[in-house]
Amino acid sequence: MRPETPTETPVRKRRGRGDGKPPPSKRAVNYSKLRNPFPTMNVFSEDEIENMHQTALRILQELGVKVLLPEARKIYAQGGARVDEDSQMVYIGQDMVEAALASAPKSINCMAGVRERDITMELGCLTFQPGAGCPNATDLERGRRPGSGRDFRELTQLTHHFDVFQMVSPLVEPQDIPTNLRHYFTVEAQLTLTDKFPFFFSRGTPQAVDSFEMLRDFRGLSDDAFQANPHCYTIINTNSPRTLDIPMAQGLIDFARHGQMPIVTPFTLMGAMAPITVAGAITLSHAEVLASITLNQLARPGAPVCYGTFTSNVDMKSGAPALGTPTHFQASLAAGQLARLVGLPWRSAAGSASNINDVQAANENQMGLWGCLMAGASVIIHSAGWLESGLTVSYEKLITDVEVLNMIAELCAGNTAGVDEIGFETAISEVDPSGHFFATSQTMARYDTAFYEPVVHDYANFGTWTERGAADANTRATAVWKDILAADKRPDIDDAKAEALRAFIEKRTAEGGAPPES
Repeated sequence: MRPETPTETPVRKRRGRGDGKPPPSKRAVNYSKLRNPFPTMNVFSEDEIENMHQTALRILQELGVKVLLPEARKIYAQGGARVDEDSQMVYIGQDMVEAALASAPKSINCMAGVRERDITMELGCLTFQPGAGCPNATDLERGRRPGSGRDFRELTQLTHHFDVFQMVSPLVEPQDIPTNLRHYFTVEAQLTLTDKFPFFFSRGTPQAVDSFEMLRDFRGLSDDAFQANPHCYTIINTNSPRTLDIPMAQGLIDFARHGQMPIVTPFTLMGAMAPITVAGAITLSHAEVLASITLNQLARPGAPVCYGTFTSNVDMKSGAPALGTPTHFQASLAAGQLARLVGLPWRSAAGSASNINDVQAANENQMGLWGCLMAGASVIIHSAGWLESGLTVSYEKLITDVEVLNMIAELCAGNTAGVDEIGFETAISEVDPSGHFFATSQTMARYDTAFYEPVVHDYANFGTWTERGAADANTRATAVWKDILAADKRPDIDDAKAEALRAFIEKRTAEGGAPPES
């Protein structure tokens, strides 16, 4: 069978009920707009955090950052930085950083395909994104394999199905799609399979401009409307330590000039590409974020940009990344303190280093999640599905992790203790000593809406579970994702716009596409 290509993807006709949800139950939930209900936790004192911030500024001014893109060095120089063209080093003054932080918006309205899917990116808000960027995919039926176009589309549909994911991510790299055409495929999949806030790769100006044009026209936006608010986002990874490569620097510029949102995320591993201490690693990460935000704001003051970090430790025996560790937790807390110091919305991350979806995978992901929650992250990336420190996305793990995210979303709603909830008249006074509350007025009124309804957990007793086949959570998760894909529910799309999108892709494909720049 030939690999699926952008021009072979069929355009779906308009469908009824296209929100990707199962039939509605009596229990009403809304996981689409969450706020973090937990008080933030600090790992360092305010004086220590201020010293880390000042040290980061000193790094930028005295040690500098290596910037490989000539255009970026020119922008820095025009903004007042000292640039050494021979070494490609850029030395950024404190005044430049402070001006960038002052112009960067503290609250960002992110526009999805429909208004009820819009999200706000600011301190206090909580957004979940599944794992991203895996070269491999795995599930219990098809095994571990290089990521494909089919995997990308299926994982996009699974993301669309669960309200707790407010953003789309490139869960897997579709390696059977040529790199000069891959952005057409991933954009088309996101625009037609979901109406959530999409992700675009930043791999050079030609690919970025193609992607922006496809999104703008598919959404029916003017240039001004497209640039007024972000309609997509990208991830900008610095090359730690202290290097900003060509596609990432270009992405910061391109997304700024078009009003779209980059999430700046140094991936620093303590003991490898960062100091072995939490304080040292996060200080270096902070410096790299500040340098990137400065470039972004020099390209277009006021452009939306999100602070970010992904810092954990390596296993010093093997050199492999370790996630969900106490150090990872502490690094998230420190990053949150620095994000609050500068006042910007920010991104943190969970994930797992486990090779399969087992108890290690669950423990690591939950430990990482709680570090992000206690740190007050605005968006938590790699919140579901990641194995092998991002080398593989698991269909089953995506489902089992969703269970935890849904429970966290339930906690975001809080609770009340009014007269009806206390139930003196409708519950407590109706039950004699040593009685039960199964038949009280309060229980009968709430029995099918009171409690969280699980996606994959099984609360049956051992006997009933055994009679049903004794299926473990992984096996049940397989059934869940297969049922979702079999239902094949998609958002309503305009046939004319879908046809225009396909025509654009066919035209650009015939012209040779747009190779990624490096």
